[in-house]
Amino acid sequence: MGKMINCKSFTEIQIFLKNIHTVKITFYGAARKVTGSKHMITTEHGENILLDCGLFQGEGPEGDQLNRHFGFEPSTVDYVILSHAHIDHTGLLPKLVRDGFSGPIYANSSTIDLCRLMLADSAHIQEMDLERINRRRAEKNKELLEPLYTIEDVKAVMQLMVQVRNESEFTVGQDTKVLLTANAHILGSVAINLTLFKQGKPVRITFTGDIGRPNDKILSGPDAFPQADYIVCESTYGERLHPTADDGAAKMLQLVKHTCLENHGKIIIPAFSVDRTQEIIYMLDRLIGDGHLPPIPTFVDSPLSVEATHIMNRHRDEFNHDIVQYMHKDGDPFGFPGLQYITKVEDSKKINDFKGGCIIISASGMAEAGRVKHHIANNIEDSRNTILLVGYATPMSLAGKLKDGETTVRIFGEEHNVLAQIESMPYFSAHADWKEMLNYLSCQIKDRVKEVFLVHGSDSSLGEWKGHLLDAGYKKVTIAEPKMVIEL
Repeated sequence: MGKMINCKSFTEIQIFLKNIHTVKITFYGAARKVTGSKHMITTEHGENILLDCGLFQGEGPEGDQLNRHFGFEPSTVDYVILSHAHIDHTGLLPKLVRDGFSGPIYANSSTIDLCRLMLADSAHIQEMDLERINRRRAEKNKELLEPLYTIEDVKAVMQLMVQVRNESEFTVGQDTKVLLTANAHILGSVAINLTLFKQGKPVRITFTGDIGRPNDKILSGPDAFPQADYIVCESTYGERLHPTADDGAAKMLQLVKHTCLENHGKIIIPAFSVDRTQEIIYMLDRLIGDGHLPPIPTFVDSPLSVEATHIMNRHRDEFNHDIVQYMHKDGDPFGFPGLQYITKVEDSKKINDFKGGCIIISASGMAEAGRVKHHIANNIEDSRNTILLVGYATPMSLAGKLKDGETTVRIFGEEHNVLAQIESMPYFSAHADWKEMLNYLSCQIKDRVKEVFLVHGSDSSLGEWKGHLLDAGYKKVTIAEPKMVIEL
């Protein structure tokens, strides 16, 4: 006869089993899309850990609805961990707090500094855009829209920030271990490595965040990360290879000579304020310092970019060896004769009256907001000028439409003929290409990786990147779908 179970012990077992939750991951953003990063990890204790809380960008009318509805109740989130400060990874934090989240938000010091700057800028842009949209809605007797959040909500977010250090393990909740490892995408960017426990056994999950490039001109890394059982991997450039750094410098030299020196035209560069703007300035600094170019009047016309450059300088510990060595010789890698940092609106407007060749670097990178839209509108119908696109742009964004070769574009409600030269320099991308991503993942023993989940990519890049991973020997690769729930 089998051994009888004590009733009290059996009841305790039932209670124990009832309190064990499934360890799972749910994809609420950047699934089949390039922006809106949000991935929810649920522990066996029922704790919800949100990795990133990003804004959907460049999605047209659909984006507003996606940004207004999380797909989950914010008050059910216990913790947030940030991979980096880009708005498509952090831009809905103020709404999350506004709608009920009150837990800690973990990030390193660089990301916290950048979030303070970029979230405030995001709130300001929304107020400006919504004012224009509501004027049109009022004319059509439509209901006025409320902002996603305000600057007061941004201040509430900053009160919840908890500073942590890269490569120093910390505990979230009851027993989830977290390690941040630098990945060289932008200042402060990291992969998030989690060790959860399921009935006493470890479950290791890595979210790569946005993977940076080896030999980045400014940042060190990307660094190897611990062995994972499951990897949530970005896919932005899963279908392409980037040109080399020398190609980028050579093309920049050719464009500046042709547009600014020969045609006496303007080069308009929509650039992300963090990392991309500084990398362009650094490249121009070296071209001028090495005598390849005369000092070219260059305007960095973005208060956000100006302050981001100050933040970059405050975190030089993340710089790589080459730029540190250059700084010993040059002093300031983000300053050269003819370079002006513009913050005031009246000084920005004066650039329109500038005669002769010059370079204008302004946010945003997708040309969806900010002063760069004004510069494009004022210069797009002059064939002497060049609009230089230096980063990823969603197809619905203004930069995406220009990259796709549209001959007319609508800016601030008016149609403009595209007569300026449109050029693209993918070298400047802060996202690794597929070979660089494979190299980043090479620190893993493939047979120990149970599954790779692909996020943050278009359908074409997701499909091709999946093929490259399978060819490389990863056993199971899954393209994440919106609101897909995976039990681990």
